[in-house]
Amino acid sequence: MEQRKLGQLQVSALGLGCMGMSDFYGATDDAESFRTLDHALDHGINFLDTADMYGPHTNEELLGRYLQGKRDRVVLATKFGIMRSKTQWNGINGKPEYVRQAIEGSLKRLQTDFIDLYYLHRVDANTPIEDTVGAMADLVKAGLVGHIGLSEVSAETLRRAHKVHPITAVQSEYSLWTRDPEDGLLATLRELGVGLVAYSPLGRGFLTGAFQTPDDIPADDFRKHNPRFQGENFYKNLELVKKIEEFAAAKNATPAQVALAWVLAQGQDIVPIPGTKRVKYLQDNLGSLNVHLTSEELSELDQIAPKDIAAGLRYPDMSSVNR
Repeated sequence: MEQRKLGQLQVSALGLGCMGMSDFYGATDDAESFRTLDHALDHGINFLDTADMYGPHTNEELLGRYLQGKRDRVVLATKFGIMRSKTQWNGINGKPEYVRQAIEGSLKRLQTDFIDLYYLHRVDANTPIEDTVGAMADLVKAGLVGHIGLSEVSAETLRRAHKVHPITAVQSEYSLWTRDPEDGLLATLRELGVGLVAYSPLGRGFLTGAFQTPDDIPADDFRKHNPRFQGENFYKNLELVKKIEEFAAAKNATPAQVALAWVLAQGQDIVPIPGTKRVKYLQDNLGSLNVHLTSEELSELDQIAPKDIAAGLRYPDMSSVNR
Protein backbone atom coordinates (compact mmCIF):
# COMPACT_ATOMS: atom_id res chain seq x y z
CA MET A 1 0.00 0.00 0.00
CA GLU A 2 1.30 3.43 -0.99
CA GLN A 3 1.82 5.75 1.97
CA ARG A 4 1.09 9.48 2.04
CA LYS A 5 1.85 12.30 4.43
CA LEU A 6 -0.76 14.48 6.11
CA GLY A 7 1.52 17.11 7.57
CA GLN A 8 3.88 14.91 9.61
CA LEU A 9 1.40 12.03 9.92
CA GLN A 10 1.96 9.06 7.61
CA VAL A 11 -1.10 7.08 6.53
CA SER A 12 -2.17 4.69 3.79
CA ALA A 13 -2.98 6.44 0.50
CA LEU A 14 -6.57 5.25 0.83
CA GLY A 15 -8.43 5.49 4.11
CA LEU A 16 -11.76 4.05 5.21
CA GLY A 17 -14.72 6.12 6.34
CA CYS A 18 -16.63 4.08 8.94
CA MET A 19 -19.76 6.22 9.40
CA GLY A 20 -22.09 4.07 7.30
CA MET A 21 -21.31 1.01 9.41
CA SER A 22 -23.52 2.51 12.11
CA ASP A 23 -25.59 5.38 10.77
CA PHE A 24 -27.09 7.46 7.95
CA TYR A 25 -27.04 4.91 5.09
CA GLY A 26 -29.77 2.45 5.99
CA ALA A 27 -29.55 -0.97 7.62
CA THR A 28 -26.29 -2.00 9.29
CA ASP A 29 -24.63 -5.35 9.97
CA ASP A 30 -21.83 -5.39 12.54
CA ALA A 31 -20.51 -8.77 11.37
CA GLU A 32 -20.16 -7.53 7.79
CA SER A 33 -18.61 -4.30 9.07
CA PHE A 34 -15.99 -6.33 10.95
CA ARG A 35 -15.25 -8.34 7.79
CA THR A 36 -14.87 -5.07 5.90
CA LEU A 37 -12.48 -3.72 8.51
CA ASP A 38 -10.49 -6.97 8.39
CA HIS A 39 -10.29 -6.70 4.61
CA ALA A 40 -9.08 -3.11 4.88
CA LEU A 41 -6.29 -3.93 7.32
CA ASP A 42 -5.29 -7.06 5.39
CA HIS A 43 -4.87 -4.95 2.25
CA GLY A 44 -2.83 -2.18 3.85
CA ILE A 45 -5.50 0.40 4.70
CA ASN A 46 -4.55 1.64 8.16
CA PHE A 47 -6.37 5.01 8.30
CA LEU A 48 -9.81 4.70 9.90
CA ASP A 49 -12.18 7.65 10.26
CA THR A 50 -15.10 8.02 12.66
CA ALA A 51 -16.81 10.70 14.81
CA ASP A 52 -18.65 10.88 18.10
CA MET A 53 -21.85 12.00 16.38
CA TYR A 54 -22.10 8.91 14.16
CA GLY A 55 -24.86 6.95 15.81
CA PRO A 56 -24.49 9.04 17.93
CA HIS A 57 -21.62 7.23 19.69
CA THR A 58 -22.33 3.78 18.24
CA ASN A 59 -19.72 3.99 15.48
CA GLU A 60 -16.96 4.76 17.96
CA GLU A 61 -18.22 1.89 20.11
CA LEU A 62 -18.14 -0.45 17.10
CA LEU A 63 -14.53 0.48 16.35
CA GLY A 64 -13.67 0.20 20.02
CA ARG A 65 -14.79 -3.43 20.00
CA TYR A 66 -13.09 -4.17 16.70
CA LEU A 67 -9.73 -2.64 17.57
CA GLN A 68 -9.06 -4.80 20.62
CA GLY A 69 -5.68 -6.37 19.89
CA LYS A 70 -5.34 -4.37 16.67
CA ARG A 71 -4.94 -0.79 17.90
CA ASP A 72 -1.23 -0.63 16.97
CA ARG A 73 -2.07 -1.43 13.33
CA VAL A 74 -4.31 1.60 12.89
CA VAL A 75 -4.05 5.37 12.50
CA LEU A 76 -7.27 6.32 14.25
CA ALA A 77 -9.12 9.55 13.54
CA THR A 78 -12.27 10.80 15.21
CA LYS A 79 -14.15 14.09 15.42
CA PHE A 80 -16.10 16.15 17.94
CA GLY A 81 -18.18 19.31 17.99
CA ILE A 82 -21.54 18.34 16.52
CA MET A 83 -23.99 17.84 19.38
CA ARG A 84 -26.53 15.13 18.65
CA SER A 85 -28.81 12.89 20.66
CA LYS A 86 -30.77 9.88 19.46
CA THR A 87 -33.72 12.12 18.63
CA GLN A 88 -32.37 15.51 17.60
CA TRP A 89 -29.50 17.77 16.57
CA ASN A 90 -28.31 20.09 19.32
CA GLY A 91 -25.98 22.47 17.52
CA ILE A 92 -22.21 22.83 17.40
CA ASN A 93 -19.96 23.15 20.44
CA GLY A 94 -16.32 24.18 20.26
CA LYS A 95 -16.04 25.58 23.78
CA PRO A 96 -12.76 24.70 25.52
CA GLU A 97 -14.50 22.95 28.42
CA TYR A 98 -16.39 20.76 25.98
CA VAL A 99 -13.19 19.74 24.18
CA ARG A 100 -11.97 17.84 27.25
CA GLN A 101 -15.40 16.34 27.87
CA ALA A 102 -15.62 15.15 24.26
CA ILE A 103 -12.19 13.50 24.16
CA GLU A 104 -12.90 11.62 27.37
CA GLY A 105 -16.07 10.19 25.86
CA SER A 106 -14.36 9.19 22.62
CA LEU A 107 -11.42 7.51 24.38
CA LYS A 108 -13.82 5.47 26.50
CA ARG A 109 -15.97 4.38 23.56
CA LEU A 110 -12.94 3.59 21.36
CA GLN A 111 -11.34 1.69 24.25
CA THR A 112 -8.01 3.42 23.75
CA ASP A 113 -5.87 5.97 25.55
CA PHE A 114 -4.74 7.83 22.43
CA ILE A 115 -6.28 9.35 19.29
CA ASP A 116 -3.87 9.75 16.38
CA LEU A 117 -5.83 12.54 14.66
CA TYR A 118 -8.53 14.52 16.47
CA TYR A 119 -10.73 16.85 14.43
CA LEU A 120 -13.09 19.66 15.19
CA HIS A 121 -16.05 18.40 13.12
CA ARG A 122 -17.56 21.82 12.45
CA VAL A 123 -16.59 25.34 13.50
CA ASP A 124 -18.57 26.80 16.39
CA ALA A 125 -19.68 30.26 15.29
CA ASN A 126 -19.97 31.34 18.92
CA THR A 127 -16.46 30.31 19.99
CA PRO A 128 -13.25 31.80 18.52
CA ILE A 129 -11.34 29.11 16.64
CA GLU A 130 -8.27 30.10 18.64
CA ASP A 131 -9.99 29.05 21.86
CA THR A 132 -11.09 25.68 20.48
CA VAL A 133 -7.70 24.86 18.97
CA GLY A 134 -5.96 26.02 22.14
CA ALA A 135 -7.95 23.46 24.11
CA MET A 136 -7.18 20.80 21.49
CA ALA A 137 -3.48 21.67 21.78
CA ASP A 138 -3.75 20.95 25.50
CA LEU A 139 -4.83 17.41 24.59
CA VAL A 140 -1.63 17.00 22.58
CA LYS A 141 0.43 18.22 25.55
CA ALA A 142 -1.43 15.75 27.79
CA GLY A 143 -0.52 12.87 25.47
CA LEU A 144 -4.13 12.06 24.60
CA VAL A 145 -3.94 13.22 20.97
CA GLY A 146 -1.16 13.00 18.42
CA HIS A 147 -2.32 15.45 15.78
CA ILE A 148 -5.03 18.10 15.37
CA GLY A 149 -7.40 18.39 12.44
CA LEU A 150 -10.28 20.60 11.33
CA SER A 151 -13.24 19.83 9.11
CA GLU A 152 -15.08 22.03 6.62
CA VAL A 153 -13.10 25.19 7.37
CA SER A 154 -12.28 28.17 5.21
CA ALA A 155 -8.72 29.18 4.35
CA GLU A 156 -8.98 32.13 6.73
CA THR A 157 -10.09 29.96 9.65
CA LEU A 158 -7.29 27.51 8.91
CA ARG A 159 -4.69 30.28 9.05
CA ARG A 160 -6.00 31.50 12.41
CA ALA A 161 -6.02 27.98 13.83
CA HIS A 162 -2.57 27.12 12.52
CA LYS A 163 -1.06 30.07 14.39
CA VAL A 164 -2.23 28.54 17.68
CA HIS A 165 -1.03 24.99 16.99
CA PRO A 166 0.10 23.20 13.82
CA ILE A 167 -2.87 21.70 12.00
CA THR A 168 -2.06 18.32 10.47
CA ALA A 169 -5.08 17.82 8.23
CA VAL A 170 -8.29 19.41 7.07
CA GLN A 171 -11.17 17.14 6.17
CA SER A 172 -13.43 18.44 3.42
CA GLU A 173 -15.73 16.97 0.85
CA TYR A 174 -13.77 16.64 -2.40
CA SER A 175 -14.70 14.70 -5.51
CA LEU A 176 -15.47 15.00 -9.20
CA TRP A 177 -18.70 16.77 -8.31
CA THR A 178 -17.61 18.72 -5.20
CA ARG A 179 -14.54 20.86 -5.68
CA ASP A 180 -14.99 23.49 -2.95
CA PRO A 181 -11.39 23.08 -1.66
CA GLU A 182 -10.15 24.53 -4.95
CA ASP A 183 -11.59 27.92 -3.90
CA GLY A 184 -8.45 28.91 -2.01
CA LEU A 185 -8.37 26.23 0.67
CA LEU A 186 -6.15 23.79 -1.22
CA ALA A 187 -3.56 26.47 -1.96
CA THR A 188 -3.52 27.51 1.71
CA LEU A 189 -3.15 23.89 2.84
CA ARG A 190 -0.08 23.52 0.65
CA GLU A 191 1.38 26.82 1.77
CA LEU A 192 1.09 25.72 5.41
CA GLY A 193 2.06 22.08 4.89
CA VAL A 194 -1.35 20.72 5.90
CA GLY A 195 -2.85 17.60 4.31
CA LEU A 196 -6.34 17.23 2.84
CA VAL A 197 -8.54 14.31 3.83
CA ALA A 198 -11.20 13.99 1.15
CA TYR A 199 -14.49 12.66 2.48
CA SER A 200 -17.35 11.52 0.22
CA PRO A 201 -14.91 11.15 -2.71
CA LEU A 202 -17.56 9.01 -4.45
CA GLY A 203 -20.30 11.60 -4.05
CA ARG A 204 -21.99 9.57 -1.30
CA GLY A 205 -22.15 6.67 -3.71
CA PHE A 206 -23.82 8.57 -6.54
CA LEU A 207 -20.69 8.62 -8.70
CA THR A 208 -20.47 4.83 -8.59
CA GLY A 209 -23.65 4.45 -10.66
CA ALA A 210 -25.40 2.66 -7.79
CA PHE A 211 -28.56 4.76 -8.15
CA GLN A 212 -30.65 4.96 -11.30
CA THR A 213 -33.80 6.54 -9.82
CA PRO A 214 -34.54 8.31 -6.53
CA ASP A 215 -36.56 5.21 -5.58
CA ASP A 216 -33.30 3.25 -5.36
CA ILE A 217 -32.51 5.12 -2.12
CA PRO A 218 -33.94 3.42 0.99
CA ALA A 219 -36.48 5.42 2.98
CA ASP A 220 -34.25 5.41 6.09
CA ASP A 221 -31.21 6.68 4.16
CA PHE A 222 -29.99 10.24 4.80
CA ARG A 223 -29.42 10.70 1.06
CA LYS A 224 -33.19 10.66 0.56
CA HIS A 225 -33.16 14.23 1.89
CA ASN A 226 -30.00 15.40 0.13
CA PRO A 227 -30.69 17.99 -2.61
CA ARG A 228 -28.42 16.28 -5.14
CA PHE A 229 -30.42 13.07 -4.83
CA GLN A 230 -33.83 14.68 -5.34
CA GLY A 231 -36.10 15.45 -8.28
CA GLU A 232 -34.61 17.12 -11.34
CA ASN A 233 -31.23 17.37 -9.63
CA PHE A 234 -31.03 13.60 -9.45
CA TYR A 235 -31.51 13.15 -13.19
CA LYS A 236 -29.15 15.99 -14.12
CA ASN A 237 -26.49 14.44 -11.95
CA LEU A 238 -27.20 11.04 -13.46
CA GLU A 239 -26.13 12.49 -16.83
CA LEU A 240 -22.71 13.16 -15.30
CA VAL A 241 -22.52 9.62 -13.96
CA LYS A 242 -23.29 8.18 -17.40
CA LYS A 243 -20.30 10.08 -18.82
CA ILE A 244 -18.06 8.82 -16.04
CA GLU A 245 -19.30 5.28 -16.72
CA GLU A 246 -18.37 5.63 -20.40
CA PHE A 247 -14.92 6.93 -19.49
CA ALA A 248 -14.44 4.09 -17.00
CA ALA A 249 -15.48 1.43 -19.49
CA ALA A 250 -12.90 2.69 -21.98
CA LYS A 251 -10.31 2.55 -19.16
CA ASN A 252 -11.36 -1.00 -18.18
CA ALA A 253 -12.22 0.29 -14.71
CA THR A 254 -15.33 0.92 -12.65
CA PRO A 255 -16.80 4.40 -12.15
CA ALA A 256 -15.82 4.25 -8.47
CA GLN A 257 -12.23 3.46 -9.36
CA VAL A 258 -12.05 6.36 -11.80
CA ALA A 259 -13.59 8.78 -9.30
CA LEU A 260 -11.11 7.75 -6.61
CA ALA A 261 -8.17 7.74 -9.01
CA TRP A 262 -9.04 11.33 -9.91
CA VAL A 263 -8.91 12.41 -6.26
CA LEU A 264 -5.66 10.52 -5.69
CA ALA A 265 -4.15 12.23 -8.73
CA GLN A 266 -4.81 15.72 -7.35
CA GLY A 267 -1.75 15.54 -5.08
CA GLN A 268 0.34 13.36 -2.79
CA ASP A 269 -0.95 15.42 0.15
CA ILE A 270 -4.54 14.28 -0.44
CA VAL A 271 -5.98 11.10 1.11
CA PRO A 272 -9.51 10.05 0.15
CA ILE A 273 -11.53 8.14 2.76
CA PRO A 274 -14.38 6.46 0.84
CA GLY A 275 -16.88 5.01 3.25
CA THR A 276 -18.31 1.54 2.93
CA LYS A 277 -19.72 -1.19 5.14
CA ARG A 278 -19.36 -4.04 2.63
CA VAL A 279 -16.31 -6.00 1.51
CA LYS A 280 -17.30 -6.02 -2.17
CA TYR A 281 -17.35 -2.23 -2.37
CA LEU A 282 -14.09 -1.93 -0.45
CA GLN A 283 -12.45 -4.33 -2.91
CA ASP A 284 -13.71 -2.20 -5.80
CA ASN A 285 -12.31 0.92 -4.13
CA LEU A 286 -8.92 -0.72 -3.64
CA GLY A 287 -8.74 -1.21 -7.39
CA SER A 288 -8.46 2.57 -7.79
CA LEU A 289 -4.84 2.33 -6.65
CA ASN A 290 -4.07 0.51 -9.90
CA VAL A 291 -5.85 3.03 -12.13
CA HIS A 292 -3.32 5.53 -13.43
CA LEU A 293 -4.70 8.58 -15.22
CA THR A 294 -2.59 10.36 -17.81
CA SER A 295 -2.53 14.14 -18.03
CA GLU A 296 -4.75 13.86 -21.11
CA GLU A 297 -7.24 11.68 -19.23
CA LEU A 298 -7.26 14.09 -16.30
CA SER A 299 -8.03 16.92 -18.73
CA GLU A 300 -10.84 14.84 -20.23
CA LEU A 301 -12.31 14.27 -16.77
CA ASP A 302 -12.12 17.99 -16.06
CA GLN A 303 -14.20 18.53 -19.19
CA ILE A 304 -16.66 15.81 -18.19
CA ALA A 305 -16.94 17.14 -14.64
CA PRO A 306 -16.01 20.82 -14.59
CA LYS A 307 -16.16 22.72 -11.34
CA ASP A 308 -19.74 23.29 -10.09
CA ILE A 309 -21.12 20.59 -12.42
CA ALA A 310 -23.34 19.08 -9.72
CA ALA A 311 -27.00 20.05 -9.62
CA GLY A 312 -28.15 20.91 -6.12
CA LEU A 313 -26.46 21.85 -2.86
CA ARG A 314 -24.41 19.18 -1.12
CA TYR A 315 -26.34 19.70 2.14
CA PRO A 316 -29.88 21.00 2.70
CA ASP A 317 -28.32 23.61 5.01
CA MET A 318 -24.87 24.87 3.98
CA SER A 319 -24.43 27.25 6.90
CA SER A 320 -21.94 25.10 8.81
CA VAL A 321 -19.54 24.21 5.99
CA ASN A 322 -16.57 26.11 4.55
CA ARG A 323 -16.51 28.34 7.69
